Amino acid sequence: MGDWSLICVRFAIYLTLMALFGLSAFGLYGLRAGERGTALALRAWLVGSAALGLLLSAAWIVLMASSMAGTPIWPVDHAAIGALLTGSAIGAAWKLRMVALIFAAVAILLAAGRGRWLGVVALCSAVALGTLAWTGHGAMDDTAMGWVHLVADILHLITAGAWVGALLGLILLVSRATERVDAAHLSLTHRALHGFGAIGTAVVGTIVVTGLVNGWMLVGIANITALATTLYGRLLLIKLALFIAMLGLASLNRFRLTPAFERFIAGDDHRRAFAALRASLAVETACVVVILGVVAWLGTLAPPASAM
Repeated sequence: MGDWSLICVRFAIYLTLMALFGLSAFGLYGLRAGERGTALALRAWLVGSAALGLLLSAAWIVLMASSMAGTPIWPVDHAAIGALLTGSAIGAAWKLRMVALIFAAVAILLAAGRGRWLGVVALCSAVALGTLAWTGHGAMDDTAMGWVHLVADILHLITAGAWVGALLGLILLVSRATERVDAAHLSLTHRALHGFGAIGTAVVGTIVVTGLVNGWMLVGIANITALATTLYGRLLLIKLALFIAMLGLASLNRFRLTPAFERFIAGDDHRRAFAALRASLAVETACVVVILGVVAWLGTLAPPASAM
């Protein structure tokens, strides 16, 4: 039970912190100051994500200490938690995450749609998201190559968070009831699509490069042909297949659905303008959810390179 509860909490933390960072970044590049509250209720989503991130991180440290000490989850082993917090890089990263999330929550309350404070939220949430690298395999090697792996992990997390947050922001925009969609909302959605499209290439490129670095460090070239023979390898192949599917959907959005969206706007056809986008974004989001579940599971398994 311990492993599955830890996997579930890891999954929830990944999803929550990526949503917090990605949605705050989306508010900066995809929305104007007056639109962040009226079109998206951005503050409510960010406050909820920051609060949930704090609660999930508190649950995670209890589960992690229990797993490492081999003690039951309840009653809480305070000695094991204290040892984890004071005697490990994982504990230091957890404390940094909690501080970053508290600062993010304060900045959210001060933001009121202003870009300056929203930038602080994005920075603090990026730090919080980056600390998750210390809970994975990238923090297990303190050599020079280990630091390369850790930096790649951090960049991978942050760019993935930008993608997840953009998906959430776009879903919130296109999920508005048809009768409440007007020309201004259509124009906003169109601009937000182009806003993410402008940074999408950099996001995808960084995810691919850092993913290759992680694969090289965790799997190794010699183990590629045997991936399907291990649970770790099969999960990794599932993750890669879903990521390729997401790339296909993102390309469809950019080169087919966005131009079609423009035509529907010109023809004042609100219903058809959103229908195809909703379906594509829903499938892409489902892929993200499964990928994050797989990543949470992979973090509890020994990678093939560790057996060499």
